[in-house]
Amino acid sequence: MPANLPPQYYELERTFKAEKDPREKLRLAQELLSIMPKHKGTDKLQADLKAKISKLKKQISGAERSHGTVQAAAHDHIPKEGAGQIILIGPPNSGKSSLVDVLTGAKPTIADYPYTTREPLAGMMVFETVQLQLIDTPPISEELYENYLSGLIRSADLVALVCDLADERMLDNLEILIKRLEDKRILLAPEVRETPDDPRYCLKKTVMIAHKALEDESGEKRAVLSERFRDFKIMATSIIDDDSLAILKRGIFDALEIIRVYTKQIGKEVDLVDPIILPVGGTVQQAANEIHKDFGWKLKFAKLWGKGKYDGQRVQRDYVLQDEDIIEFHI
Repeated sequence: MPANLPPQYYELERTFKAEKDPREKLRLAQELLSIMPKHKGTDKLQADLKAKISKLKKQISGAERSHGTVQAAAHDHIPKEGAGQIILIGPPNSGKSSLVDVLTGAKPTIADYPYTTREPLAGMMVFETVQLQLIDTPPISEELYENYLSGLIRSADLVALVCDLADERMLDNLEILIKRLEDKRILLAPEVRETPDDPRYCLKKTVMIAHKALEDESGEKRAVLSERFRDFKIMATSIIDDDSLAILKRGIFDALEIIRVYTKQIGKEVDLVDPIILPVGGTVQQAANEIHKDFGWKLKFAKLWGKGKYDGQRVQRDYVLQDEDIIEFHI
């Protein structure tokens, strides 16, 4: 039986064969497997590709030995925690580590000289009743790009690009960063509503943090930034300005496009902790399924409390929920 592979498969396969970085090679192999038609004609191709994927995973994790030495463990995967994972990237000395320190209490190495951060560090930022995971990363410049960054950026829920408003070469350094990412087939975008036609590329939703804002007294640097990145959400911050940090937290939460839904037991008061996290547009059915799939099957109806609703409003499974709704399930 013929394989009948799509044209983009062969283009992606050529890229896979030419790629030297094992982490990028693994991603390409997984992409090849996902676009390969699944039928008897591709059984052998699927098996061969799965074997290559398994071998690459072992190589990256350091499980394979080369000349009697074990390869160093990769940093290209950090397990997601909380309601969303946000990766902070930026040029040298842009202030990523200082932001992670003040927002999460994690203790990255902070200094006035560049390239202080050499490994990723995760910390949890609290926004109202949810925790969001921030990841501090090494800087990106002409001289430095840690290969494991591609995997971290691709898997994160949101990219936060930190810009140093006190840097005279701010735009130049940002252009270098964007070019380095494009070379790794990662494209930063203000919104992501569809996947790229070329499966080798990854489009990542990005917000911009205009950091060290108090050093830009005239606002000239921020105006320049807004002109160059006019479609992006830009938030001005300073680690000594609590209001700006509060706006940043809200902006990051909104950019994740998620909502919080609280549950209450019948006849009891609601406890506004540990909400169910759903995508914007999430329904009563999805909220019930988050508790347990069987619970979702047994659901008859729900009662709702929230903004713009009367208390105890009765709703059905397909009702679209809003942020901070309170729901009471009836089975």
